[in-house]
Amino acid sequence: MRLLLDTHLLLWAATASDRLSRQALQRIGDESAELLFSAANIWEVAIKSALGRPNFEFDAAVLRRALLENGYVEIAVSGVHASQVAALPHIHRDPFDRILIAQAAEEGALLLTVDRTIARYPGGIEYVG
Repeated sequence: MRLLLDTHLLLWAATASDRLSRQALQRIGDESAELLFSAANIWEVAIKSALGRPNFEFDAAVLRRALLENGYVEIAVSGVHASQVAALPHIHRDPFDRILIAQAAEEGALLLTVDRTIARYPGGIEYVG
């Protein structure tokens, strides 16, 4: 199974945070799972880190390198992904989350999230908070 992680979950997984739920740990630790991250995750970290946002005190380049070194697979944001955002219901306004939802659907991945609002979207999304 292909698993795309939302940005908070990705940061918690990268730092082995105690904020990871048992369900998240089981999903991420499943050796048969292909763990994905998006260029949008890295973009979100870069922007929010530069703005001094709490919980985003990460160097985006270091994070990306660490994810790749730990077996995560990076997916680019394509025009197909971007165009699919328009078809999403207007449940969540965050553009980073909306592109992740579209990417998961287009890439046949399950989006793991710790955001209850994201989990309200139909399709392959699982709340693991």
